[in-house]
Amino acid sequence: MMNLNIKDNCAYDMISLGEIMLRLDPGDGRIKTARSFRAWEGGGEYNVARGLRRCFGLKTAAVTALADNEVGRLVEDFMLQGGVDTSLIKWVKYDGIGRTVRNGLNFTERGFGIRGAVGVSDRGNTAASQLKAGDIDWDYIFGTLGVRWLHTGGIFAALSDTTADVVIEAVKTAKKYGTIVSYDLNYRPSLWKDIGGQEKAQQVNKEIAKYIDVMIGNEEDFTACLGLEVEGNDANLKELNVDGYYKMIENAVKIYPNFKVVATTLRTVKTATVNDWSAICWADGKIYKGLDMPGLEIYDRVGGGDSFASGLVYGLMTYGDPQTAVNYGVAHGALAMTTPGDTSMASKTEVERIVNGAGARVQR
Repeated sequence: MMNLNIKDNCAYDMISLGEIMLRLDPGDGRIKTARSFRAWEGGGEYNVARGLRRCFGLKTAAVTALADNEVGRLVEDFMLQGGVDTSLIKWVKYDGIGRTVRNGLNFTERGFGIRGAVGVSDRGNTAASQLKAGDIDWDYIFGTLGVRWLHTGGIFAALSDTTADVVIEAVKTAKKYGTIVSYDLNYRPSLWKDIGGQEKAQQVNKEIAKYIDVMIGNEEDFTACLGLEVEGNDANLKELNVDGYYKMIENAVKIYPNFKVVATTLRTVKTATVNDWSAICWADGKIYKGLDMPGLEIYDRVGGGDSFASGLVYGLMTYGDPQTAVNYGVAHGALAMTTPGDTSMASKTEVERIVNGAGARVQR
C-alpha cells in the first residue's frame, strides 16, 4: 500500500511539524474562575509524534520554534518527558517582554454534561507562527538524517501568512526523499479569520493536499478546507449518515489521486461527556470501518483526534493493514479521552486490549 523508507537508514520513524504550546488547565473548574492551573504541553501536530513515541515506542522528533525563555524551556522539558527528540527545535532569542517573539499559551477547560469544552488560545506573534520558508533545512532532515513519516496539519498552516509556505516546502522535500506524509486538516475558524477566512483556508489546503499521502479530518474539516460535504448529514441527527461519509471520501480520492489513505473520525456528541465514537478510512479502493464505541464516556476530549491519528499511523507503518490501522486509531483516541491533557497516557498494551475486545475490568 505504501513504500516506507528503510528503518535502519532513518534517524526517525516520524517527525511532526507544528506549534507546541503550554496548555493551562483549570481541572474540574472553569478558566474564568480558576485560582490555579495544571500545566501540560500540546499541539495538534506534536500530539501525534508524542503518541507514537510514548504509547507505541517509535522514535520521533518535533520540528517547531520556541522563544528561548523559561516558558519555552518548560515546553521543552515536557517534550523530553514525552520522549520526543528536541534537537530539531529552532530557538529564537527572546526580547524580554514578548514584543517581537513569544511562546503560545492555550487555556482549555473540559466540559461536562450540557456544558461544552472551552478553549482560549493566546498565541499571537509566537516563534512558531513566524517560521517562514527557508528557516528549516529540510534537505538535511529528510536527506541526511532520514525520516520515514512526516505529520503536519491545518493548525500550523493557519498560524500566519508564512507558515503555509513552510508546510508546502516541507511536504515537497519529504516527497523528494520518499518520506510518507500525513496531514490533519484540523480546521479552526479563529485561526483563519484575520488572514482570509474560509476562502483562504481552502486555497491553502487544496494546494497542500496535492502532496499528501494520508489525509485525516472530520466532516467539518473536509467541508471547510477542501469544499467536500457529507450529503444528508445534519448536526442535529441522532445517527450519522455513514453512507454520506463514504461518498465524501470517494469524491476526495477522485480529486486527489495522490491520496493513498483517507481517514475521518465519526463522532456524535450526546453531551460533553458522552459521545458515540468511531472512524472510517479508505485505502486501495475500499472503505474500512473502525471499532464502534457508542456512548463513550469522556473525561477530556481535547487531543482525541490527534491520538486517533497516531494510532492510525502506527497501524499503517507497522502492519500495512487499513482495518488494523483504523481500529488502533479508534482505540487510542478513545483511551486518550479518558485522561486529562492534550496528549495520550495510554500504553500499547491497553490499546491492543481494546482492539481485541477487552472491557474495562480492573487490571491487577
